[in-house]
Amino acid sequence: MENKAQTSQDTIEYYIERTEKLEMEKEELEAKLKWYEEQFRLSQQHRFGSSSEKTNLDQLSLFNEAEDTTNSTVEEPTVETITYKRKKQRGQRERMLENLPTETIEYRLPDVDQVCSCCGGALHEMSTEVRKELKIIPAQVKVVEHVRHVYSCRHCERNEIETPIKTASMPASVFPGSLASPSAMAYTMTQKYVESMPLYRQEKHLERFGVSISRQTLANWVIYGANTWLNQIYDRMHEHLLKLDSLHADETTLQVLSEPGRPATSNSYMWLYRTGREGPPIILYDYQQTRASKHPRRFLDGFKGYLHVDGYAGYNGLSNVTLVGCWAHARRKFTEALKALPESASTSNVKAKEGLAFCNQLFEIERKLKDVSPEERYKERLECSQPVLEAFSAWLREQTPRVLPKSALGQAIKYCRNQWERLEAFLKDGRLEIDNNRGERSIKPFVIGRKNWLFSNTAKGAKSSAIIYSIVETAKENGLNPFNYLSYLFEELPNMDTTDKSKLDQLLPWSQTIPKECRVPNKSK
Repeated sequence: MENKAQTSQDTIEYYIERTEKLEMEKEELEAKLKWYEEQFRLSQQHRFGSSSEKTNLDQLSLFNEAEDTTNSTVEEPTVETITYKRKKQRGQRERMLENLPTETIEYRLPDVDQVCSCCGGALHEMSTEVRKELKIIPAQVKVVEHVRHVYSCRHCERNEIETPIKTASMPASVFPGSLASPSAMAYTMTQKYVESMPLYRQEKHLERFGVSISRQTLANWVIYGANTWLNQIYDRMHEHLLKLDSLHADETTLQVLSEPGRPATSNSYMWLYRTGREGPPIILYDYQQTRASKHPRRFLDGFKGYLHVDGYAGYNGLSNVTLVGCWAHARRKFTEALKALPESASTSNVKAKEGLAFCNQLFEIERKLKDVSPEERYKERLECSQPVLEAFSAWLREQTPRVLPKSALGQAIKYCRNQWERLEAFLKDGRLEIDNNRGERSIKPFVIGRKNWLFSNTAKGAKSSAIIYSIVETAKENGLNPFNYLSYLFEELPNMDTTDKSKLDQLLPWSQTIPKECRVPNKSK
């Protein structure tokens, strides 16, 4: 009897232990299943759903853009007929066209027709009717011959042993021995780095003008212009950048096919460094083979102050630098946590919504402080934003043991807690920003361009691209027309002492001495 009781007891304990083990395995499998379901929903959202960021209505399909944007109810702004019988108030069209050059074509009746059809008397001009149109003048290609005249003395030619010769001065060539002019070199760079047109398409484009210039020749123009002339402007902008005390940084991938000792499929990186709220806009790109922390340390050597970054650890350890985190990244992770939930949870009071609400409160405060002084912004943040941060920090600590670490919500909470020192750093100075969107916006032109030309062939080409992108993006943010500005640089740099930094400063995009022709006309509101 005792043996049977003992066997029964052992059997009950065995099944209890086995049940507990199965329950643990079930919980583990359910957690894995939940994680895979979240990843699937996020994948579907990324492929087919709309972005959580503000949608840019200009980013429509290339092929059906006209069909998508047409609207017959919108008033046509480019054609206008006015009969001047009374003084007409200045409208939106006049303000839009006021900065454009105007060509006037007049239509008059021949003298023989200026006769009244009723009485035969002479007609006088009663009024005029004006129709305004926009005329687009496409690019033109022509040959410019620089003929330099050489002079000598006929008397000395006949009577003297030596004959003095004088030669007329002529501007130096931007690329000696080449067909490249300042405008041709500027146009090639602008088409590639502003309009995202690869060189092989430019080659075909020039053929339609009757000019046969290979893409290899165009590439030579780009690299020579960048490494001979634009790099001097780049280096000077770098010196000015390091003198400031608030910057932004970001990085993105780049594929370079022909790098010694590396497979063609290896990822290289384009790093971005730019100014913040204060000072003239300066945007610099820096090509490097890796994402190692030594690159920002080298580029920012001598910089002291605040650096806005995302969560990448490669910026850690910068001496004399305080890292400022990005709340846009934090908010994005809670948005993804919401997207990872099933549709049935979208209407319930889930924790991801609570985390997102904290982030939105901070951004709402920032919107109200957009136009105030740095001193006022600093004060208001301490009064309004700091209590939100304290409540959010307590909420993060409370939620940490309650969520699965690998879930989307768990990752969002982990990101905020790991980055907390950076995320609250914006309270230290009213000039600082709550996010690194300024850096992300500045690296986007490179990302868009990369989609068109996909890769660089050599590291030399990638470095040249970094220089040119730096010049044109800085020019754009300083209100300059990139083509006109590049043309101006290529006319001036070959004919000046480039070792004189004061003269180089007069060519920087924010210099007041830049000609008016290089500036984009102000938009009329």
